[in-house]
Amino acid sequence: MTRGLYVIAEAGVNHNGSVERALEMVDVAVAAGADAIKFQTFSADRLAGEDAALADYQRNPGEDSRTQLQMLKGLELSHDEFGRVQHRCQERGITFLSTGFDVDELRFLIEELRIPMVKIASGDLTFAPLLVAAGESGLPVILSTGMADLKEIGRALRFIAAGYAIADGALQRGVPMTPEALESAWASRNEARAFESDVTILHCTTEYPAAPQHLNLRAMTTIAETYKTRIGYSDHSLGSLASTVAVALGATVIEKHFTLDTSLEGPDHAASLDPAGLTDFVSTLRTVETVLGSPIKECQSVEMGNREVVRRSLIAARSMAAGTTITEDDLVCRRPALGRSAFDFWDLVGTAASGDYEAGDYVD
Repeated sequence: MTRGLYVIAEAGVNHNGSVERALEMVDVAVAAGADAIKFQTFSADRLAGEDAALADYQRNPGEDSRTQLQMLKGLELSHDEFGRVQHRCQERGITFLSTGFDVDELRFLIEELRIPMVKIASGDLTFAPLLVAAGESGLPVILSTGMADLKEIGRALRFIAAGYAIADGALQRGVPMTPEALESAWASRNEARAFESDVTILHCTTEYPAAPQHLNLRAMTTIAETYKTRIGYSDHSLGSLASTVAVALGATVIEKHFTLDTSLEGPDHAASLDPAGLTDFVSTLRTVETVLGSPIKECQSVEMGNREVVRRSLIAARSMAAGTTITEDDLVCRRPALGRSAFDFWDLVGTAASGDYEAGDYVD
């Protein structure tokens, strides 16, 4: 992942189980200028039990008596279909990402589709075996934190750290993840400041759409100060304002759902951007990144010519003979800045005039 702003167009399950729609979404993400497009790879049977009810946002308008399992089965893509989607991404020059929702699916994504980074969904922040597997991959990890507090984020990071320790050979695979083992891996990773490059934590509000009063974007700063990682934002709000503010607050990764048609049936369409909206969204964020510019405060090249025009010089307010003691009343400060800087006003007061001056002359 580069150091600049990284924009992930979140396709999620908005393909509604159609690989053709997924392929079209790749083209839309490319046209919008996103850095990556991300999907969700799961086996419905391994993700949800038969008694898992739908969340309110997942229900179709009107009465919906389906279970999560029934809904999810209609949103699956096969491994072969994901291979086709990844191939389209390679052809179009956009990074393919997908969230693996269990260890087997994550291994498929890593070993067969060669994803360049691992994304952990907010709902799996407590899924310890998946967190360890994410770290064990040795890849950068993006961790979404919807519904979590700081303590839970810290626990999740310890499991990820243990996975990295296994990958590094510092921890043996298969050992129990005792509190002592987790703390040792965590301390070692922090001492090496490895989390600064290994992990990006995404602030998130798990509500679809998320209302402005529930976004709490200042929490990103708290996360960054607490865990010394890169931060980002998984934006479930409407429009681009929240992500714009997030970038201004230091987000390096922005994730935003999009769809081909917001009127389609499915859990995420209504809170997603349409293709035109995604294009505008990415363009806005690129502009924000440009506007933020450098943290170095200095006179920029485009300003140099204006300094002479709008700054002031020390000017004689009246005639002075050489050797005269200069008083405050002998000097005025006026444009342009062709003489001695007005910064030096009191440096001259009380000194002897170096020459004869007429009113309006530059004083040196």
